[in-house]
Amino acid sequence: MQRSAPRPPLRFSTQTLLLQLAVVLLVVLLSATVHAWLTYDRVGSDAENQALTLARTVASDPQVRADVLAISEQPGTPPPGELLAGPLQSAAEAARTRTGALFVVITDETGIRLAHPDPQRLGEKVSTDPSEALSGQEITTRNTGTLGPSAGAKVPVYAPGSTTVVGEVSVGYSMETVAQSVARDIGPVALTAAGALLAGILGSFLLRRRLQRLTLGLEPEEISTLVHDQVAVLQGVDDGVIGVSADGRVSVFNAAAQRLLELPDLSGTRWEDAPVPEQLKSLTRTAAGAVAVPGTVAVPGAVTAANSAGPAVDALELVAGGRVLVANARKALHRREDLGWVIMLRDRTELQQLTRQLDAVGTMSTALRAQRHEFANQLHTLAGFLGIGQHQEARDYLARLAATGPLKFPVDQAELLQDPYLQAFVGAKGVEADERGVALRIGPETLVRGQVTEAQDVTTVLGNLIDNAVNAAVAGSSTERWVELEVLDEPADDGGTLHIVVADSGDGLAEGTDAEGVFAEGFTTASGPVRAGGGQGFGLALARQLARRRGGDVKVLERGTKGGPGAVFMATLPQTTAGKPAAATPGAAGKDENG
Repeated sequence: MQRSAPRPPLRFSTQTLLLQLAVVLLVVLLSATVHAWLTYDRVGSDAENQALTLARTVASDPQVRADVLAISEQPGTPPPGELLAGPLQSAAEAARTRTGALFVVITDETGIRLAHPDPQRLGEKVSTDPSEALSGQEITTRNTGTLGPSAGAKVPVYAPGSTTVVGEVSVGYSMETVAQSVARDIGPVALTAAGALLAGILGSFLLRRRLQRLTLGLEPEEISTLVHDQVAVLQGVDDGVIGVSADGRVSVFNAAAQRLLELPDLSGTRWEDAPVPEQLKSLTRTAAGAVAVPGTVAVPGAVTAANSAGPAVDALELVAGGRVLVANARKALHRREDLGWVIMLRDRTELQQLTRQLDAVGTMSTALRAQRHEFANQLHTLAGFLGIGQHQEARDYLARLAATGPLKFPVDQAELLQDPYLQAFVGAKGVEADERGVALRIGPETLVRGQVTEAQDVTTVLGNLIDNAVNAAVAGSSTERWVELEVLDEPADDGGTLHIVVADSGDGLAEGTDAEGVFAEGFTTASGPVRAGGGQGFGLALARQLARRRGGDVKVLERGTKGGPGAVFMATLPQTTAGKPAAATPGAAGKDENG
């Protein structure tokens, strides 16, 4: 027996149509039901109020009050025949007939019926609890008694000229009559519900057609897969991604791009009005080839593969938000449709920072190993003195050690730097400078009383300035090659400011070079002082951006002259130092604390 092939699942648009029809039908039915219930409750409340009014009228009749009091004062209850022919039965039936009530019942103070539409019920106890009315309270009720379901009220009957309760009057209207009244009013509601259902069906068909056009016939699973892929690609990578649509608006600005450029999400902003560096905008103004932008460095071949078929633009380096970024753009095409541009951003700053951190760790490690070796030799000497009983010589040797201090780097007056981090870092730079034939010395105005708290920023700025000065001294025409560094901290409660001044023996800034031009991205010279860190033209630009981001600055104090002395640079770095620990002893300035 051949099995039939499984039926294919309904398309998303068909499922949506059926779901909308079900929702519209449910809403219409629910609305009609709620309206019917509210109408039923309202008519029932009106019946209760009408019953309460009638009950009050009957209970306040002086003749009724007198007759109920007279019966209540008699021993026992009159027989049903006497009650049927009595005035209370006549008054109750007259009120019921006149108002169309289901029943008008009068009882004595014990709840025995003195008047009732059914003569056989006279002299019996009422079927519903009369205690609340007999205690002097007026109440409305909805219950089922001997005559069927009803909406009614109970009112106490007081003795004439007294507040003594001698009975109660119970009045009720049939709920079947209430239901018939609701049935008469439900017709317009049904017509309104039918009209709403037809409008909902028509709107569902129109929405189905629009969904088909907007989704290009894609099923939800396919759309979900596309969205997941986009989120994974755009938000799951460290590279910044900027999408510019064909109409010139930013369509994608992922979290990495926001972090690298230090900007909020610019989605929806016109690309030409976006507050991004001009170099990025220039990438989208050409179709192929490298773009010559002042202050940038082209990196041939550094092209990011985008999901497009358009031509790529060679990558450009730029400084933005205190970072060195590599950016490139590619035209995005879908079949023959122009979708705009995709711009990729990669961060090179983190690699540079990691390299500097490793250099600093290596410098500290080398210094510690050297000091360990020296201290081991000193301990051996002390052990020798003590071994041969030369205690006085041992004490003298210790005194000389205390006076000379720790191992020295080839940096003149390095003892002026009290911060251990500055000592190690400048000492390492002194070793590098000494290997290139340049003497690194500390200026006499140096005074650092606090401790460096922002080592990474201080390393970037100070390292770039010293490296540039050493390069300038090596390239200069002076026979005596030197670099002088002065560091002064300015304590403050919220973080001290570090002032750095670096001078060299080079030939100064080249003639015609603007003092601000040395901070332009990509500035470098083939001869004379190389003022762009690492030979890439971004050292000073990055140092200035880091300083300005902290509220400081880097600027040229003196341009220098040919034959020396060379240019003088000054950096101001706020909130980079903290005060000395409380354990520091007074008068320790100018001496190493380990000495």
